[in-house]
Amino acid sequence: MSYEVLAIRYATRDTWTRDIYANPWVYDEPDRPARMDYFFWLLRGGGRIVLVDTGFTPEVGAARARTTLCPPPRALARLGVEPADVDTVVITHAHYDHTGNAGIFPRAQIVISDRELAFWTGPYGGRQQFAHSAERADLGTLRRLDDAGRVTRMSGRHQVAPGIELIEVGGHTPGQLIALVDGEAGPVLLASDAVHYYDELDLDRPFAVFADLAGMYAGFDTVRDLAAASGAAVVAGHDPAVLTRFTPWDTADPGFAVRVG
Repeated sequence: MSYEVLAIRYATRDTWTRDIYANPWVYDEPDRPARMDYFFWLLRGGGRIVLVDTGFTPEVGAARARTTLCPPPRALARLGVEPADVDTVVITHAHYDHTGNAGIFPRAQIVISDRELAFWTGPYGGRQQFAHSAERADLGTLRRLDDAGRVTRMSGRHQVAPGIELIEVGGHTPGQLIALVDGEAGPVLLASDAVHYYDELDLDRPFAVFADLAGMYAGFDTVRDLAAASGAAVVAGHDPAVLTRFTPWDTADPGFAVRVG
């Protein structure tokens, strides 16, 4: 089974490299402006529609000084997808920019790492250094969906459907997931926030936010190894270069979405 794989940019913000990389002073480089784009990912094929992450709402974006370009529900409508069409939603991790809107898909099964959900609903997820990266309302939605029997908790590796495999790598968060997908044009590795920017892989440079630094480095190794073994195209989670490495879905609006596989 192969899938059309789309990376959809729904928001953006201007920032600086000092806010992107962990302990930036160790690299002895000048600070410079940078852009962080926010994506979610759509897989469709064989009568299935799988959503990987659900973005944030405009209200959450405004409160965090992020610029919403196209809210995920509107972006899906532009792609011809209604919430009821989605059969599976993968939550790669529970940070605010990946869990908003999770409750709007009436028939979707939610897939998340067991370790991830347990952490964010446990005693430490609410501590300030962690909690600032999550939205309490989104976590409440995940709890309600779990109580309703609509959450599949996974560990290690998990096949969502033929041609879609999730791998738990941790690092950025306790149960960070990546997805290996059989795309129409070849294998695709959706790195989500295991790799925010391609420089993280190319320069071995961890992102500023992590639950386990050694785990983040190990995640880089896993992404490299999987890409080398499968020949997969790696899709970074927040890098504007995603929009130039792959083919625009709409050539009149190349900043909206790209077709990866």
